[in-house]
Amino acid sequence: MTNSLFNIFNILLAWLLYFAVHSALASRSVKNWAVEHWPRFGPYYRLAYNLVAVILLVPPLWLVHSSRAAPLWAWHGAWGWLMNGLALGALAGFWWSLRYYDMGEFLGISQARNSDHGRRFSLSPLHRFVRHPWYCFGLVIIWTRDMNAAWLTSCVLITLYFIVGSRLEERKLVAEFGDAYRRYRQRVPALFPLPGRYLSRAEAEKIIAGPIT
Repeated sequence: MTNSLFNIFNILLAWLLYFAVHSALASRSVKNWAVEHWPRFGPYYRLAYNLVAVILLVPPLWLVHSSRAAPLWAWHGAWGWLMNGLALGALAGFWWSLRYYDMGEFLGISQARNSDHGRRFSLSPLHRFVRHPWYCFGLVIIWTRDMNAAWLTSCVLITLYFIVGSRLEERKLVAEFGDAYRRYRQRVPALFPLPGRYLSRAEAEKIIAGPIT
């Protein structure tokens, strides 16, 4: 096996291991098992989960960064401006969307401070157009970069994981929010906005409030 293929194999393995551990830790069964064996750990589970997720990102990202793979394509001229513009727009959208997220809850800080912390179903402006706006922004960013074999492998795997991960995440959201989330999912696409498939502000408020009549 050549060094190039060996590097790609290592990158593939590192990402697959990351996704496997990340998905396992995100599952209700693993969380319930941890809480059952260490009840006092329950409020800190989300915080620990995020810390582990960040730490485990280091190996695959380091392998990609250190790869000597030859470039497959690079964006130049007008295409370069377009791709960089899309990436900057995605970063701006991500930054703007932070105001609509409870970052204390997302990071696990709120749960650590209050073991009885609960959530209610709500929709930000971006969620009226796409169910997973952060995944959407992430896909735009990774696919608008210059590409070599290491990065292409990573992009394909990340895209597949976003698709599968979003479906696993939505199982938990349906279990948590029931019919409200089912009605929302029927109206709004998952990863990218589509013409005619979005909610007006009034429609979003009606879904949050109760059954559509």
